[in-house]
Amino acid sequence: LIPHSKKDVKLDVKRNEKLGQAVQMIAELKSCNNTTFFECRKKQDLYIWMGKTPNGPSCKFHVTNVHTMDELKLTGNSMLGSRPLLSFDKKFETEPYLKLISCLLRDSFGTPRGHPKSKPFIDRIMSFFVADNKIWVRNYQISYKDEKNATKKSKDLNQESISLVEIGPRFVLDPVRIFKGCFGGETLFENPNFINPNKIRAEKRRAKGDKYSNTFEAKKNKRAKFENLPRVND
Repeated sequence: LIPHSKKDVKLDVKRNEKLGQAVQMIAELKSCNNTTFFECRKKQDLYIWMGKTPNGPSCKFHVTNVHTMDELKLTGNSMLGSRPLLSFDKKFETEPYLKLISCLLRDSFGTPRGHPKSKPFIDRIMSFFVADNKIWVRNYQISYKDEKNATKKSKDLNQESISLVEIGPRFVLDPVRIFKGCFGGETLFENPNFINPNKIRAEKRRAKGDKYSNTFEAKKNKRAKFENLPRVND
């Protein structure tokens, strides 16, 4: 998805050091001005931090509904290292925080022209949609019905000759909070619709406990009703 990225799997956060400081140090060593940090909690919750280093801003997302390319088995395909076109929903222009998020997504997923790790052609589109106060991400291949049309100029192509085939992966980004600094600092926006997954799991466990208690109470009432029945002597 990001052919011009530089990976690093080691993150050493000291006792008196904050997460943002450790990430900024790695970004400075790698000469990166945009950072994407994956944070996994309890081996089941995935969070993605996207931000500009070293001065910010940054945004924290909760990732849900992740479906990998192997799981979906879609027919779309693209060349390795190709530059994507980025397509954003019109709803990104309705709210100030969505405008800021679109800028962060554009800087993270947009491959600069002429980058050494990228190929000088475009054959896929990354789409970002806003629905249910969340950001839905899709990756499509630009497919041509006629192979000869692929070599023509864009002005000679008809809309009917171009189609989109999904490649994958799919995932949904739920904004949690936007910070003024890099991975911290003053809070610019906090999502009121975000529910912590720990709270959701706690409610599910509480519902199971209520189900057991209701069943036990029903048996107790049934036993008491049976004991209070009038008895007939033979």
